[in-house]
Amino acid sequence: MKNFTEGKFDVVVIGAGHAGCESALACARLGLNTAMLTLNLDSIAFMACNPSIGGTAKGHLVREIDALGGEMGVNADKTALQIRMLNEGKGEAVQSLRCQCDKNAYHREMKKTLENTRNLHIMQGECEKVLVKSGKVYGVKTTYGGVLEAKAVILATGVYLNAETVTGAHRQKSGPSGFAPATKLTKNLIKLGFCVRRFKTGTPARLDGRTINYEKCTQQHGEDGVPPFSFLHEKQPKNARECFITYTNPNTHEIILNNLDRSPLYNGDITSAGPRYCPSIETKVVRFSDKERHQIFLEPEGADTNEIYVQGLSSSMPHDVQKEMYRSVEGLENCEFMRYAYAIEYDCIDTLDVYPTLEFKKVKGLYTAGQINGTSGYEEAAAQGLIAGINAAFKIMKKPPFILGRDEAYIGVLIDDLVTKGTEEPYRMMTSRAEYAIALRQDTADFRLTPKIENTALFTDERREKFKKRADCNARILEILNSRADYATSQSFAKEYCVTGNMQGVTYADLIRRGAKVTDICGYFGILENEPKDVIKTAETTLKYEGYLSKSRAQIERAKKLEEKKLPEDIDYSKIGGLRLEAREKLERVRPVTLGQAGRISGVNPADVTVLMVYLAMAKNTKTEL
Repeated sequence: MKNFTEGKFDVVVIGAGHAGCESALACARLGLNTAMLTLNLDSIAFMACNPSIGGTAKGHLVREIDALGGEMGVNADKTALQIRMLNEGKGEAVQSLRCQCDKNAYHREMKKTLENTRNLHIMQGECEKVLVKSGKVYGVKTTYGGVLEAKAVILATGVYLNAETVTGAHRQKSGPSGFAPATKLTKNLIKLGFCVRRFKTGTPARLDGRTINYEKCTQQHGEDGVPPFSFLHEKQPKNARECFITYTNPNTHEIILNNLDRSPLYNGDITSAGPRYCPSIETKVVRFSDKERHQIFLEPEGADTNEIYVQGLSSSMPHDVQKEMYRSVEGLENCEFMRYAYAIEYDCIDTLDVYPTLEFKKVKGLYTAGQINGTSGYEEAAAQGLIAGINAAFKIMKKPPFILGRDEAYIGVLIDDLVTKGTEEPYRMMTSRAEYAIALRQDTADFRLTPKIENTALFTDERREKFKKRADCNARILEILNSRADYATSQSFAKEYCVTGNMQGVTYADLIRRGAKVTDICGYFGILENEPKDVIKTAETTLKYEGYLSKSRAQIERAKKLEEKKLPEDIDYSKIGGLRLEAREKLERVRPVTLGQAGRISGVNPADVTVLMVYLAMAKNTKTEL
């Protein structure tokens, strides 16, 4: 086939899922001539699994994406059907927003945003080859022979690389929901030096909501009074639809156990690694055999469809088993299937071959983001897409790399885990992965991260105005809360609300630290009457956890000393005496950028880090003497 020049661009993004969308928007908004190549324009921002955004730790990622000028939070607010705050009974550090979105509206709104973004050209086609010369990318070639020249390429291929769907004994070359897979690119990636693995994920059936008996289920309402995802929005989305909860039962479990020989997960048809924290119902029944029931969520796919997503019943069982299994669940006795559940296997890469900027170590200008990096979830993908896009743009613009630390953002934790530890299964973000979780609350994402984009085109006039308003408001509220309360009123307040301690010279902040609620304080003392409730809540939490935050800052400062010690790019670990063999192998494999990153590599212990510190000191002294 004759090749021809399709176009010349600064950046080409391969894929238009959640990672691809954020990458393309970031590059285009930063002023670069950007092309986005996707297998099918109808799959842009497609929600192949649950049409929900956020959740535990994932909500943190979405608000961080928004604080850095990304689009996911904005689009989620526009298309939300129901929104809630998870973990409200727990500490503020683990509370996360989650919304059920309209699947089709989410796709349409994101596609509209992309189409109306300056500097962005959207194309339908399949990438066959990443073009590389002298270790540097210079474009991509499509299966039709079209060449898109570029200074940087971002691979955001999702689960489409050599994708195969599996249901019982039936295996089909297909991407999610019947979309075509990408069958040409993997071979090229292997030639470029990528270590390619095979991962698996899955999705449950979609049922006709008219055939569900909701009276047998527990209604799950949306929540009023919670903030939106985007800091650009001041009002939460309306709760337009209800969700419902039901449960499996011993009969359901018996049906599954009696048909395990027909399950691809247990008869050997599927051997690839699946997600540990979002397992199939077969896996849950086998792994947690002591449980008599498992929770099932019935969630709407959209405002314009009767399709109901059955969260918790992901499966790769044959269709006849699925029908029997689903109909054994209370409320689903007469359910009709609109789409059956399936598993999907796909190619992804080993992220130990990727820098913290998400640039491939063996090819300059080639970046990877999303599920090609072995992650699961829309939010993890979008976060990587945004960072890959910013770094690709910054490299072309000759700006320093954009890397977030583990102490700065959940995005920093996510990427550091991927490039330092790697993953042997689809990676999912969790609050427990963040050692500084108390400092990374979702409500402070803009205060932590928005200043980092202040001198870029991502910091729009609208964002500047909203950020200044919130920052000024937060400072004003903190100043008032740190001021002294009236002594006589404080005494009566303490008596009524059972607050202990001397009230002489007490501040409102002191009362909060002694256990009083800010809402009670405001009502009793008549303060902060016209201030936004979400910012008041943020100030209250900051004051309440001030002691913990102070300790956390001290830990962060100690850790930063190691992060500031850069390791030479050409360091030869085999020649450093005192390093254990395993440490040498792991250090050579990962090629850490800093001493801090080296210390987080599995198989590198504190003694090895000490050896590296001595080596760096000796190298510095030798250089100084020369």
